[in-house]
Amino acid sequence: MVLAMPNTQPPLVDMEALDRKRALVAQHALCDVGSYLGATETNAAHAASLADQVPGLKIYLDDTYGPLRMRSLPALIAHFRSWPARRPIAVHAEGLSAAMAIGLAQSFGKRLHLCHVSRADEIALVRAAKEAGAALTCEVTPHHLFLTDADARVLGPFGTMRPPLAPQSDVAALWDNLEVVDCIATDHAPHTRDEKEGMSAPPGVPGLETMLPLLLTAISEGRLTQERLIELTYENPRRIFGLPVQTDARVEVELNTRHAIEAENLQTKCGWTPFEGMPVQGRVLEVVLRGQTAYKEGTILVTPGYGRFVVPV
Repeated sequence: MVLAMPNTQPPLVDMEALDRKRALVAQHALCDVGSYLGATETNAAHAASLADQVPGLKIYLDDTYGPLRMRSLPALIAHFRSWPARRPIAVHAEGLSAAMAIGLAQSFGKRLHLCHVSRADEIALVRAAKEAGAALTCEVTPHHLFLTDADARVLGPFGTMRPPLAPQSDVAALWDNLEVVDCIATDHAPHTRDEKEGMSAPPGVPGLETMLPLLLTAISEGRLTQERLIELTYENPRRIFGLPVQTDARVEVELNTRHAIEAENLQTKCGWTPFEGMPVQGRVLEVVLRGQTAYKEGTILVTPGYGRFVVPV
């Protein structure tokens, strides 16, 4: 199951766009798909009316891909006031914006989820807020756990993302504070090579297929346990976003296989990965969904449309 972000073309900000997403899932999806709703300057009331159809409201408070960045404080307050407390508000919020979002959530009694925390001061703020009793969860991404600003300089436009890759000291802080992290999320953004090599490279990197091998490698290195990986990628996301149980489903992995990540072996259509050549240990052997083998040893076995649109429970 994946949860898609709303900064698409066009943005997913209303019922019409939600219906369009359902139709696309029914036609093309190979796995189950849920979708956030995007906040705009004018859709607070309409967004709140759709809360039971989405896992959360996504608010962009800093630069990102697409037109959904929120700049109006009155509009932001309107969303925090009207969005139902039973569903989380997920924010792209860096630095001071993260502090502002935590303050707004506490002021209006709402559940807040901080996306892609990437800096030492941000994870320290998360720890302090949780210790103070804030209804707060957060996620980190594999690229912020396994890559640094030094990698960004080598990758060039293929290392452009939001938040930007950080110095090694920030990466170390994320690992050192992993116990206060609730989810590891891919922030998968499969922009093509042509897009990335164009005049204005959009931010974002693909990460859907590389996350699990990277985390299995962290287990082999003693940086993570299997139990904690399951919490971060399955149990906690289900709890935070109210996701339904998938019946007769499993992912079978091989723990000891060593190999290098290579774009030519990935399914993603964008044809590249920021982790090209990185040695990893562990790979996915088989995925079963609703009793049917959907993927096995490099081959997708279900037809487009087998995936379902996910409504929170």
